[in-house]
Amino acid sequence: MMNINKLFQMQKALDEYIKSEHKLATENLLERKILAFLVELGELANETRCFKFWSVKPSSEKNIVLEEYVDGLHFLLSIGIELGFQDIEFDIEDHSDLSSISSQFLEIYYATVEFRLIRNEQQFKGLFSLFLQLGKMLGFTFIEIEQAYFQKNDVNYQRQQNGY
Repeated sequence: MMNINKLFQMQKALDEYIKSEHKLATENLLERKILAFLVELGELANETRCFKFWSVKPSSEKNIVLEEYVDGLHFLLSIGIELGFQDIEFDIEDHSDLSSISSQFLEIYYATVEFRLIRNEQQFKGLFSLFLQLGKMLGFTFIEIEQAYFQKNDVNYQRQQNGY
């Protein structure tokens, strides 16, 4: 299992850096973070091409899909931090009733909208678990996700330092 606590700590440091650099200390960013997560989820779906029944073009390369997955993970961690939900255990739930990656994406969209309305720890934990399950369905190991997160975290700091 990946070290979720370490990822939350790293994300918290990045969030604080961004808030400081962009003078956002007094801003409530939760709504924008939820929307950003949904946008990243859509970008991930687009790279997997799982819903493009009309096309024979294959999914993007694994490293591109993994980078998009990790972009979503950054925002999901950030949402948890915003609401103080970073000290909870996450499980990958077995959603064997979901027959496809497309179904998993739809479940995550639904869970995100539901979480936006309810905003409790149980909803967040369920959303996070669905997202972890998606990573598994996409063929990623926890080690691959963690390493990709570390790399993207470095890139995000570099982008901030270069006026991204």
